[in-house]
Amino acid sequence: MKKRYLIIAISMTLVQGCYTAPPYQPSSHVSVGIHYSTYPDLVRIPGYPVYYAPRVDSNYFFYDGLYWVFQGDNWYASSWYDGPWDRVGYYDVPVYVLRVPVRYYRQPPPYFRGWRADAPPRWGDHWGRDWEQRRSGWDRWDRGSAPAPAPLPAYQRNYPGDRYPRAVEQQHTIRSEQYRYQPREAVTQQYFKPRVQQEQQRQQEQQRQQEQQRQQDQQRQKDQQRQQEQQRQQEQQRQIEQQRQKDQQRQQELQRSQPEPKGKAKDHKAAPQDQVQKDRDARQEYERKKKENEERYQNR
Repeated sequence: MKKRYLIIAISMTLVQGCYTAPPYQPSSHVSVGIHYSTYPDLVRIPGYPVYYAPRVDSNYFFYDGLYWVFQGDNWYASSWYDGPWDRVGYYDVPVYVLRVPVRYYRQPPPYFRGWRADAPPRWGDHWGRDWEQRRSGWDRWDRGSAPAPAPLPAYQRNYPGDRYPRAVEQQHTIRSEQYRYQPREAVTQQYFKPRVQQEQQRQQEQQRQQEQQRQQDQQRQKDQQRQQEQQRQQEQQRQIEQQRQKDQQRQQELQRSQPEPKGKAKDHKAAPQDQVQKDRDARQEYERKKKENEERYQNR
């Protein structure tokens, strides 16, 4: 039984650990499968700087100057009420959007069942341990310190149906003329920047990456050159050592092959004769002393 529970626990951990959130990619417009022909009625959620659309048959919210839709287990954002929509990664969704209680989701997903209606969804249980660690504290906040809600972009009521601007540049022009709100969230600020500024930032980022790649390539070339120089020096040193050993061996062979000088040969021949003479002198000295001792003994 214990083994069975252990296997179940390990399986749940692996499932959570394998779940990865897609990164936020601005300007990656997608279809969310919903369409609004007129500006929706938005009602503020009590105690939250967030609005929701009670008459819209979808999970539709407004926060910090952007519309937010939760559809198909993904979050989408737009600066206009009917898109175009951009997918926002789970790590980038603002905490006040995540804190919206379950009861304000008009189309809650099946895994919301059993969760408290007056509490935010248990995103950590659904999106995994990694998300829970990186967004630690998202569900703990002082409601008295919540920011004031952003003003509703009521000017968009004037653009229903066919009058709705589909071009992003046109949307930005209208918004910059009629909506002066300055967003507080980093993800929202991306939508409020002029298209030219976004393009400049994109180019600057590309240049930064290219410069970084160029520096890496230069460093790689320097490392390769340094390694090649070290190998060249080592090879040169090895060749010098080999040549030195060859020269030494050649000298030894020459010394062995050359005949000995005549003087040295005479010395070698004279050496035995000198030894014979020394032996003869020693024997004569012995005989002399022996004779002296015998004469001394006879005189006594």
